[in-house]
Amino acid sequence: MLNRVILIGRLTADPELRYTPSGVPVASFRLAVDRQFKKQGGERETDFINIVAWRQSAEFAANYLGKGRLISVEGRLQVRQWTTQDGQRRTSYDVVADSIQGLDRPREPSAATPGGAGAEEPEPEVGEEEGPGPWSDE
Repeated sequence: MLNRVILIGRLTADPELRYTPSGVPVASFRLAVDRQFKKQGGERETDFINIVAWRQSAEFAANYLGKGRLISVEGRLQVRQWTTQDGQRRTSYDVVADSIQGLDRPREPSAATPGGAGAEEPEPEVGEEEGPGPWSDE
C-alpha cells in the first residue's frame, strides 16, 4: 500500500513552531493549493490543506518560510477522528511532511529598513549539515 502526498502551494500564514514535552520541534501551517481546473466563471478553486512538520523540517519551516511563500511538501496523509465533550464526532485530515522545499526567493527587505536590517539569511537545504564537511581541512 502507498500513502504519499506531493503538494505545491503558498503558505496562508507563518508556520507556528511548538515543542513537545520531550523537546521535539513540531511546526504546523496551512497551504493554499489551486486546483488544476477552472469553474464555469473562469476562476480556480483553492484547497486549504493542514501541514504538520517534525524535527528538522519543523525548524526549517519556522526559520525560513513565511506567509505567501511558494513551497513544495512531500509527505503522507494522516486522518484523525475523535469525539468532543458534547458528543460530536470530528475528523481532521493533515499532511505529515517528510520534505519541505522553498520554491521562490524570500522577499527582499523593504526600503523602509535602513541598512537592510531584517534581511533573511540564504535558505539551507533541509538536511544540510552545519560546519565543515568530511572533505574539509578544518
